[in-house]
Amino acid sequence: NIDSSNLRFLTTPEEKLKKFEEFGIDNVVIINFTKEFSRTPSEVFIKDYIIVNSEPAYIVVGYDHHFGKNRMGDFGLLNDMKLKYGFKVERVAAQDVENIAISSTKIRNALAVGNIKSANRLLGYTYSITAEVVVGNKIGRTMGFPTANLELPREYMLINCGGVFACLVDYEGKTYKAMANIGHRPTIGDRTKDQPIIEVNLFDFDGDLYGKQIRVSFIDRIRDEEKFDGLDELKAQLERDKKAVMNLLDHDH
Repeated sequence: NIDSSNLRFLTTPEEKLKKFEEFGIDNVVIINFTKEFSRTPSEVFIKDYIIVNSEPAYIVVGYDHHFGKNRMGDFGLLNDMKLKYGFKVERVAAQDVENIAISSTKIRNALAVGNIKSANRLLGYTYSITAEVVVGNKIGRTMGFPTANLELPREYMLINCGGVFACLVDYEGKTYKAMANIGHRPTIGDRTKDQPIIEVNLFDFDGDLYGKQIRVSFIDRIRDEEKFDGLDELKAQLERDKKAVMNLLDHDH
């Protein structure tokens, strides 16, 4: 039994497809993972899904890859089946960055505590989210920091710690430097027990983003979430945050 409330994904299906395209993958097959499909025996999965649909000449799997009912299928099973079905099989060795073995669990853990640089090194690319901009309370606009509030499904909310982040935002073919705040807005006083709010302030952008999709790439975490004594103190801190973010992005990008 899988507790779906605890599931967390590093990328949306749309982000995965973008990455596959960037890497030159020609064809992708997406299978709806149902309870019935989860009960498919390993040998049946290879025969009915892989052999019938793809007629592979070569199958490449990760060093700890398992598949089929109860995760019974592995590299050994593929090796046993290769002669019968005429394919070759290769197992990719464990990969590491700075002597740290790469795993999705380590990447999730790094993101959860706001260690963006570590997560990006393990990913091999910049962690990003794509989400729709929704209507916020517009308080940021009154302070000179209009924000795009993002609505992100819980299963893609991996950054659990509050704070301010240096970001790059892609929108309609252009990339904007930006800073994002993730948290519960303690100064404004609308703290929610639900998932954190994501607010993104795009630098040098003037336009209406409501209802639009934007892609936010996280570069680094600048500071913790803090509570300030009023909006004036918050605005002064946001000015300092913007300078810190600009200096970081100008240096790294």
